[in-house]
Amino acid sequence: MVHLYNLHPFGSQQVVPCKLEPERFCGGGRDALFVAAGCKVEAFAVAGQELCQPRCAFSTLGRVLRLAYSEAGDYLVTIEEKNKATFLRAYVNWRSKRTENSRVCIRMVGHDVEAPLSETFRDQMSIVEMPLSEAPLCISCCPVKGDLLVGCTNKLVLFSLKYQIINEEFSILDFERSLIIHIDNITPVEISFCIGYVAVMSDLEVLILKLESGPKNGESLNHHPPKTNNLGKRAKGISNETLQLESDDFVICQKPMELLGEKSQQSGICVTLESTGLADEKIKYFHVQHLLYRRFAPDISFYVLSDDVKLHSLQLLPIYQTGSLTSDRKNSSQDKQLLSLFCFFSLPHVGYLYMVVKSVELMSVYQYPEKSQQAVLTPQFLHVITSNNLQCYTVRCSAAAAREEDPYVDTTLKACPPVSMDVCALRIQLFIGLKAICHFKNHIILLTKADPETIPERRESPKRVLSRKGTIGNLKTPPVAEAGWNLYIVNTISPVQLYKEMVDYSNTYKTAKTQSCIHLLSEAHLLVRAALMDAGQLELGEKAELLEAFKESCGHLGDCYSRLDTQYSHLALPYYKMSGLSMAEVLARVDWAVEDGLQKYERGLVFYINHSLCENLDEELSEELAAKVVQMFYVAEPKQLPHILCSPSMKNIDPLTAISYLRKLDTSGFSSVLVTLTKAAMALKMGDLDMHRNEMKSHSEMKLVCGFILEPRLLIRQRKGQIVPTEFAIHLKETQPGLLVASVLGLQKNSKIGIEEADSFFKVLCDKDEDTIPQLLVDFWEAQLVACLPDVVLQELFFKLTSQYIWRLSKRQPPDTTPLRTSEDLINTCSHYGLINPWVNVLMSSESLADKNYMEDLSKLQTLWWKKLLPELCHRIKCGGEKHQLYLSSLKETLSIVAVELELRDFINVLPEDGTAAFFLPYLLYCSRKKSLT
Repeated sequence: MVHLYNLHPFGSQQVVPCKLEPERFCGGGRDALFVAAGCKVEAFAVAGQELCQPRCAFSTLGRVLRLAYSEAGDYLVTIEEKNKATFLRAYVNWRSKRTENSRVCIRMVGHDVEAPLSETFRDQMSIVEMPLSEAPLCISCCPVKGDLLVGCTNKLVLFSLKYQIINEEFSILDFERSLIIHIDNITPVEISFCIGYVAVMSDLEVLILKLESGPKNGESLNHHPPKTNNLGKRAKGISNETLQLESDDFVICQKPMELLGEKSQQSGICVTLESTGLADEKIKYFHVQHLLYRRFAPDISFYVLSDDVKLHSLQLLPIYQTGSLTSDRKNSSQDKQLLSLFCFFSLPHVGYLYMVVKSVELMSVYQYPEKSQQAVLTPQFLHVITSNNLQCYTVRCSAAAAREEDPYVDTTLKACPPVSMDVCALRIQLFIGLKAICHFKNHIILLTKADPETIPERRESPKRVLSRKGTIGNLKTPPVAEAGWNLYIVNTISPVQLYKEMVDYSNTYKTAKTQSCIHLLSEAHLLVRAALMDAGQLELGEKAELLEAFKESCGHLGDCYSRLDTQYSHLALPYYKMSGLSMAEVLARVDWAVEDGLQKYERGLVFYINHSLCENLDEELSEELAAKVVQMFYVAEPKQLPHILCSPSMKNIDPLTAISYLRKLDTSGFSSVLVTLTKAAMALKMGDLDMHRNEMKSHSEMKLVCGFILEPRLLIRQRKGQIVPTEFAIHLKETQPGLLVASVLGLQKNSKIGIEEADSFFKVLCDKDEDTIPQLLVDFWEAQLVACLPDVVLQELFFKLTSQYIWRLSKRQPPDTTPLRTSEDLINTCSHYGLINPWVNVLMSSESLADKNYMEDLSKLQTLWWKKLLPELCHRIKCGGEKHQLYLSSLKETLSIVAVELELRDFINVLPEDGTAAFFLPYLLYCSRKKSLT
């Protein structure tokens, strides 16, 4: 299906001041336009909206049959005919030709230039002759490297672009015949070449290949692919048999065929590479990969095979990675990296656009309302000419390239209109007598020629019209007077200007809430996206304007998807994010009008607001907007109401308004404890402690923990990447610290918070610096041991606890709050805490440790593995660091006390198995002598 819009992509129009009727023409680069007529080529400068200015003219050897321009190398290549012989020539340094009589240097390809003559090349146009063993039929230049591919019967010849270095300041452009691609059973009518990708087209066949460098499985320099399989042999057999059976009475046509990827090797066309370049060539092609083969069948429905039922307009279109601008505001050819590649070819009434990088697939099919004569593909449009119309169609290249650049483009963060979206015709512009078209930059070049009045032709029988080769014999007409002609330059308008027209046009669909609005805005979005991908052609001001239009288009698409209740409503979220609009700005674009007394909120808007509020954005909505959001979720998704009220963005919500909506909720379908906790938070916010206590008493502590797990933001929020305890958490710290610790433990157990985040939460909650450990955090660590969480690294947790116990004992520092668990609780509930050894009781009975807090810490320290503690302390002491002296003094003090109180045998048992004997020897000696001393 093709959508039709009457937009205006074509702007100003110029006439090219040609002296003779153009036979061939091409354009390219920044401003170059070449027109060939007879044995002469005229070059014109095309810049902006100014008149086309003649630049220079030069004579050719013969009549120009084909010509192509290469931006890389800035050369023009032609196929010329003289005395029924064809010649291949490249015109180099043509910009230096001031007058038609200026001297020109002619040289043979690959021949070294003698030093005395080198300086003359600096200011002269050079013609490089490239002899071939067979007549050249078609040509194509690589848009990136400037290499030249020449099509001959059953083979293609590749000339690599070279530079002869004359001195440090001067080099001469040259070519080297580096590769011959032998292709059986195809005579190329058109070819296209781009960075190793080759497209070949005959009258009714298209073959796309990829030349690959580097030996494959140890293959030799000359690559000969394996013999074709049975299908290929059958195809050849049918071809040979067809030649034998065809006669003047009937024609046998092969069936249509489309083979993608590896299957295209079954086409029966044998491809062989023959390297002819020098051995030190940097890039050599050793093998070939088949990408696509497609064969069409001629239309014989009217018993007549028309000459016009042929393929035309073969083209490879590359799209590059978006790169930075160089000093001359162009992407240099060396910096271009291929992102995606597309191939276009056309029959008279239908065009085909394929994507051929990574995967080969048919992207779009173009149905023309009239018989086409020629077409050109650009990153933004497909331009097609019929006899009297210039047609402009949209393309999906930028959408496909966006997915190549970022396979995850269709997520909650980014989106792009689908490749499968229907194409549309933006404009069908009347031009009388269109004959040919070409395109470069933002210029479309058109040749028009008024057709003479047709003369009735003598009827011939269908038998004579059907030729042996399946084409019509030439129906000659008597000579007539020469018709008038013109060569036009039609400038396409800027992408931003056309984008604005598309947006204005889309407003006609806005109130109807149809898919047509989305379709047209998607076209506008892709237009801007394609222009940004071609950033090398843009000035800095143009790029900034395009970026602004890109964001605006995302906002429009976000509005569409938020307004429509479709299966793609979720796309409102990524498009709004790409637009850069804040939640407040999006909500300001919403129509809050009530229809038929009922307020309706579409899925797209609700989805966007819900996700935005869940992402803990730093934006805070005003009280008025927050109230509208609460009303929206109460109507559209009441289950989400408690969650959205816990978002930091809803900080300014009026607590009374929130509680009134929460009380209206029917909690039979979801968790009532979450509603309870949300009401408790709101009551706390407005200072109603009685209401808060009543809500908290309505559920058991275990259920309250479950409620906090369902919505962690009741306790913990993030602001600019930092953990921030809520007012609810601060209140629980003072009133129910056990519930708070259990809840955070539940969050960690359910992967709602990480280990480091939990530690940071308790430090911030207790207003402690990074090096100070509050008792509530120690309570949390002890709870982790009791719970035996699988993701907790036990050795790390052991060390954190033992270090804290030792630090408090050594510093005589009591806990800042009452511990939630005693040593007896831990021994009874946690297998990691062992029974207290008798010698510890001796230590604990010391008068210096009579304080209960010290006794508790020492009891908890015993062992947490007394036998594991000492080796760990020794290891930390060996490692050094800032706390080396603290660990060393703690170890010495502990050993001194233990040596006094323990028997020698018990003391030896608690010593670590490794360590320096000299360090422990004084304590052992003291322990062994203490009886004699007493």
